[in-house]
Amino acid sequence: MPAEIVPSSFWVRWLQAVAAGVIAFGLLLVLAPGLARQGFSLLVYADTAGIDAFGDTAVRYVGLTHAVIGGLMVGWGTAMLYAVRVLFARGRAEGWTLITLSITAWYLPDTAYSLLSGFWQNAVLNTVFLTLFALPLWATRAMRG
Repeated sequence: MPAEIVPSSFWVRWLQAVAAGVIAFGLLLVLAPGLARQGFSLLVYADTAGIDAFGDTAVRYVGLTHAVIGGLMVGWGTAMLYAVRVLFARGRAEGWTLITLSITAWYLPDTAYSLLSGFWQNAVLNTVFLTLFALPLWATRAMRG
């Protein structure tokens, strides 16, 4: 078994902040549905009321999907925060791998579908999140084991 390589506290704090950001973003989707809808509407349609034009039933469904996605993000972010604190921060290769696999498993299908369906704006947003995770993972790649 290879020796554990303990990452810099800078990268541990960075990943904790990004995981906390995922949790906060998820909570925003659940707790502030109007703000979330306006934000995505602005992102995709360059108009904060673009989604509202879909009609009441569609707007309610968008709210439901945002809440479901938000709940999933809270759970995923919490699991990543735990992996960072308990595994990654202690130099465990499993922590590095778990975070990397999780981000990859989310990014590839979500971004591919966003691009294929013409919603490139979501792919850009995804790439920002990916970059926030990728920087510390790249910097600590020696942990891979």
